Amino acid sequence: MQVITIYILSALSYILGKADIFLIPCPFKYLTHLDCPGCGFQRSVLALFQGNFLESFQLYPPAIPFLLSAIAGISVSILKKNTESKLLKIMYFTTGAIVVINYVYKIATHQLH
Repeated sequence: MQVITIYILSALSYILGKADIFLIPCPFKYLTHLDCPGCGFQRSVLALFQGNFLESFQLYPPAIPFLLSAIAGISVSILKKNTESKLLKIMYFTTGAIVVINYVYKIATHQLH
């Protein structure tokens, strides 16, 4: 059993190390040469899976709140709990606000260069 576990972890490590070649390019950035509100998310999640929390945050600060909100929303939906929960709505609103603030900051600092 330990050999299988080591093999699986080794394979996952190899896949995560090569995953950046499968990232989808941003069509908005391609057309406008500006980041979209989601630019950096894929690389941030990849860094998060590799255990690089600081790098993940630096690449895209809203990634962790977005993932937590998505997990909470999917869990509530699958478990057929209260989908109108005030806490869930607060999570969604907070995540959206973080995305907007991050995007405004990106655009403002990009224009200064």
